[in-house]
Amino acid sequence: MAEIVNLTTEEQILGAFPLIQQLRPHLTKEDYLAKVRRMQALHGYTLVAAIVDGEAKSAAGYRINESLAWGKYFYVDDLITDANSRSNGYAKLLFDWLEAEAAANGCEQFHLDSGVQRHDAHRFYLNKRMDIVAYHFYKQTK
Repeated sequence: MAEIVNLTTEEQILGAFPLIQQLRPHLTKEDYLAKVRRMQALHGYTLVAAIVDGEAKSAAGYRINESLAWGKYFYVDDLITDANSRSNGYAKLLFDWLEAEAAANGCEQFHLDSGVQRHDAHRFYLNKRMDIVAYHFYKQTK
């Protein structure tokens, strides 16, 4: 059975790197650790994973914030299930845990963005009763 674990030590964070890299292939191991540590310190980023026999099967990075548009909200920056471990219920377990964490923290809304090419993820989010409510615009500045 999977256990949801808050990844706080360097060893735990680095242990999830192969999984996170499936979602964020541009990251190197060194950049990943430095960014996670910086986001934890500056933005309250929390990295959690569904662990089975010491191995991360699904992982999520999130933060709690507040805005005029959304009030207090829970934002999932990263959500991935290992490509070889899909259809085993790990994503559902982790997503349900994230929703409970949002509720426990008094968040009014639960948000995430998903790349337009991730059709399987979109089907999952829609099955979890999420709505598509906006376009996300982007412009490279560097």
